This record gives sequence, structure tokens and C-alpha cells, in this order.
Amino acid sequence: MSGADRYKLFGVYVSQPVVDALEEYVYDEAGVLDLETYFDETADSVPRGDPGATATDELVAAVVDDFAALYDAADFEAAARIDPDAFVLVRLAAAPRRVARVRERFQAAATIRETDLRTVQTAILSASVSVAPNPESKPADR
Repeated sequence: MSGADRYKLFGVYVSQPVVDALEEYVYDEAGVLDLETYFDETADSVPRGDPGATATDELVAAVVDDFAALYDAADFEAAARIDPDAFVLVRLAAAPRRVARVRERFQAAATIRETDLRTVQTAILSASVSVAPNPESKPADR
């Protein structure tokens, strides 16, 4: 299969509440029970048509399209208060160009905010799925 027939897998570090919200989203959209173990750790891509990959691709597409609004809504301060050891690596799948775009946006936001990628990924994705990034903070208004 060519690259056009596959989704690229990439990782994001997020807080447990964000993991739970992402899992709920992918379950609702594709029936995936456990996002943390859904994608093979050794794979770098999955075929198009995989329901879990399609669901995460749609989520990543929305994040890319709405990044400026999500950035404005994101609670970076709450995400920054999360214990560094509490972040969880979650693998998502998306079209290869979309992966590049979301990575560029995350990196740019980290540079602008002068913070690490975990904080940015957690803050932006928590705004995307309307959940508080840190259990001690209030949910984002969306």
C-alpha cells in the first residue's frame, strides 16, 4: 500500500482526563474500547478504512482547522500544573500531511508559550474535547 492508502501514527502526551475524553470520543465514533492499546506500538501507519484511525483523523483534522480558537480557549496554566510524570502517551492516526500540520502548530504554540509540548498538547486537546486538562481545574467553556 502506498502512503496515500495509510494513516500515519503519531504520539501526543496528555493528562488522564484528556485520555479519558479521547477514548470516549473514539468509542462513540468508532466503537474502540481502549485507545491506549488500539494501535500497535511497533507500527508507524495503519490502513485507511480502519475505524479507529478514521475517527482520530477526523479529530486531528478538527484540531488543525480550529487551532487558533482552541489555542485561545486552552487552559495552559492548568496544564502546566500537571505533574510531569502524570502525562500519558496516546497514539493517534491521521493523514500524513495532517500529522505534519498539527505537529507544526503544537511546536509553534510551545515556542510562543515558552513551554513544553506535553503542556501544549494537553491544553489544546482538552479544549478540543471540552474537558479540564487537570482534575483540579474547571472544564473549558465551549
